[in-house]
Amino acid sequence: MDEEYDAIVLGTGLKECILSGMLSVSGKKVLHIDRNKYYGGESASITPLEELFAKFNAPAPDETYGRGRDWNVDLIPKLLMANGLLVKLLIHTGVTRYLEFKSVEGSYVYKGGKISKVPVDQKEALASDLMGMFEKRRFRNFLIYVQDFQEDDAKTWKDFDPSTANMQSLYDKFGLDKNTQDFTGHALALYLNDNYLQQPAIQTIRRIKLYSDSLARYGKSPYLYPMYGLGELPQGFARLSAIYGGTYMLDKPIDEIVLGEGGKVVGVRSGNEIAKCKQVYCDPSYVPDRVRKKAQVIRCICLLDHPIPNTKDALSTQIIIPQKQVGRNSDIYISVVSYTHQVAAKGWFIAMVSTTVETNDPESEIKPGLDLLGPIRQKFVSVSDYYEPLDDGTQSQIFISESYDATTHFETTCLDVIKIYKFGTGEEFDFSKVKVELGEEEQ
Repeated sequence: MDEEYDAIVLGTGLKECILSGMLSVSGKKVLHIDRNKYYGGESASITPLEELFAKFNAPAPDETYGRGRDWNVDLIPKLLMANGLLVKLLIHTGVTRYLEFKSVEGSYVYKGGKISKVPVDQKEALASDLMGMFEKRRFRNFLIYVQDFQEDDAKTWKDFDPSTANMQSLYDKFGLDKNTQDFTGHALALYLNDNYLQQPAIQTIRRIKLYSDSLARYGKSPYLYPMYGLGELPQGFARLSAIYGGTYMLDKPIDEIVLGEGGKVVGVRSGNEIAKCKQVYCDPSYVPDRVRKKAQVIRCICLLDHPIPNTKDALSTQIIIPQKQVGRNSDIYISVVSYTHQVAAKGWFIAMVSTTVETNDPESEIKPGLDLLGPIRQKFVSVSDYYEPLDDGTQSQIFISESYDATTHFETTCLDVIKIYKFGTGEEFDFSKVKVELGEEEQ
């Protein structure tokens, strides 16, 4: 450990593993340390099932749950957008060679007490039960506009400048009602709140295009999920970093982040050893004095022996309950995966219901989501603090990720990673460069 590194990464949560891989691929000498004995940090996968029950102090599972080792339960499950940032990172960094993915079967949105498939093209818009007949036509015209829109061809903008006009004015241009705006912003564009309405429309157009492009890749939904659970992702990036000379140490206590002149990081101390470095990247748990609590997130892991009602017996799905549908300020998210992803015993499903806490009774806040699941055999509830860094890290050269939010998809996770990478290196991550290097290595 007594060496000098360009960067030391603390924690093997998904964000830290992605950053470690990106930095290694970019030619940095990286040391990656975790005080835990396992990969994944707070985004770890738990196996066998007995360990999950023990973690939440529940009586051991009986034989109806099948073999404990057939279970691999994510503490913070998230689905990957098929054409999204994380998949692009996986492909461009070559991590896909260590992983196998399966598409998620359904994508639903909640309205008026029931769930409906998220409509993403003209045909689905006209068939959707989310809207009346005239609204369907207006929404169809809106989708055609988005699909035909080309950023480099002003003729496709149709006398509307999306870089200056806000999203609310684009909705108004097509006469879309509040309900349609609601599911478009939250279930298609995947915004966490309604602030986007006052931001340039181009941002939302890009997000809806990403959703429909992702859907076009596999057909049933825009989402993918790794076989054997998300715990495979950090290990995939760890292997990538190792290929490029990165060093990994698990079960290594971190006693001090050593600062030099001007409060700049110069190393990390573990016991009597000090590893010197120019930069540190870490999750909030390693630097409690450099983060602030922004919110809390409640998550409820539910074990089910049946598919979710009204999803056409889908073996995996995502459901979004937009905030306004249940009188909240935050959406409620539901993700469902099953034995088909090798994360549960035959015939079993794992659902996660999550949201940002708004009251003193967090469990009541996820009730609308739990009510959609049907009979629940076992549930495990946790409330965790959501931390954000006090600064961007450029002065101290200590770059800190935000905690994982309540969303059940990876887009916000990747935006955080890319932002941290830019603060740390001063440049955008160059996907094309990585592809060339990996191509040469594989020849």
